[in-house]
Amino acid sequence: MSLTTQKYTPDKSIADIIQAMTFRAKTTVEGFITGLHQSPYHGFSAEFSQHRQYMPGDELKRLDWKVLARTDRLYVKEYEDETNLRCTIAVDASGSMQYRSDKAHTRFATKYEYAVELAAAFAFLMMRQRDAAGIAVFGDHLQRYFPPRSAFGYLQEMYRTLLGVAPQGGTAIGSSLHTIAEQISRRGLVIVISDLWDDTDATLGALRHFRHYGHEVIVLHLLDPSEQSFDFRGATIFRDIETGEEIQTQPQQLKSAYIHQLESKVALIRSACMQQHIDYHLVSTEDSFDKAFRLYLNKRRMMR
Repeated sequence: MSLTTQKYTPDKSIADIIQAMTFRAKTTVEGFITGLHQSPYHGFSAEFSQHRQYMPGDELKRLDWKVLARTDRLYVKEYEDETNLRCTIAVDASGSMQYRSDKAHTRFATKYEYAVELAAAFAFLMMRQRDAAGIAVFGDHLQRYFPPRSAFGYLQEMYRTLLGVAPQGGTAIGSSLHTIAEQISRRGLVIVISDLWDDTDATLGALRHFRHYGHEVIVLHLLDPSEQSFDFRGATIFRDIETGEEIQTQPQQLKSAYIHQLESKVALIRSACMQQHIDYHLVSTEDSFDKAFRLYLNKRRMMR
């Protein structure tokens, strides 16, 4: 089931949905910034750097009309250091991101919906800080990629893409992140939002790939509260969302072993990330976005 059918009524157009998402992102970010009582961004440089092909959402005032007249092609001008930071937000859209427990006390329908709203708010915050934001959506492969741009008009294209993807299929975090690393042309910040339900060694290898290319990295390990507590009662049927495989068991018989394995996985990832100077944080779908925003701003200050 897609995100839009879970949250929005069928009579709403995609334009209405995008408008609603933009409003929520703006409200969330401005509320957070107001709480900080400061705005830590700097201005632009006007030194011309290069041309690049026009992308939907780019400001028309950046079009090079002389190049258009000469070649009949749309190109825009880029400037050196016109943004403080270039950030790619990588969002996991594999089948496991569809999950939401019945006991979760959150407005979000699924982990993917939380990830989408967080990515949307991140992108808005970055634009507000005059940084460049892009997105990469992946599951068992890279599904969508929008390179970082700093134009507010670019936000709607990214939102449309995030809303148009239905989380489904298997997971190949390692190979997907390797592909994303090869797509990013300039050093910057990479934020990975994923439940990390995949081979840990492959995932860590891909994160090292980002660091090898000089990127700073934040990993937001997103889980539903029940995935952390395993607080299920009575005979329960567990179904693998990605494979459809089912097993019926008494959860209390598995809880101790499950919690131990999860804690071991988290400890391994956190330790490996620390060694690579990667910021790792375990996030619940019940957490506010403020913690994630602060991580970004702290990393941003360090990179200036």
